[in-house]
Amino acid sequence: MSRVKRAVTAQRRHKTIRALAKGYRGARSKLSKSANQALIHALAYAYRDRRTRKRDFRRLWIQPINAAARQHGLNYNQFIHGLQTRGVELDRKSLAELAVYNPDEFARLAAMAAAPA
Repeated sequence: MSRVKRAVTAQRRHKTIRALAKGYRGARSKLSKSANQALIHALAYAYRDRRTRKRDFRRLWIQPINAAARQHGLNYNQFIHGLQTRGVELDRKSLAELAVYNPDEFARLAAMAAAPA
């Protein structure tokens, strides 16, 4: 069996890992083992937080909708339910934009949601 020298392959792999860890602090960007561990954690956090970001933004959109709905005598739940029963299909991002930048339109939607079915 012939002997395999692995130096070139290992160096190439270490170089790739250190390039991905560029900008990390201290040994995490300089030493291959520390950089590899830092990358494993970073990629796991990135995967997890791509999903968390969606929840966070939804919560951020709900707050101005709730505040604006309460100014019109409704709470968030009543407002959203009223819109759904009327067949208004606006997402929460759009509703939050309306609540902040176009309160007249939001008032029209709130009146529509408050009207009895």
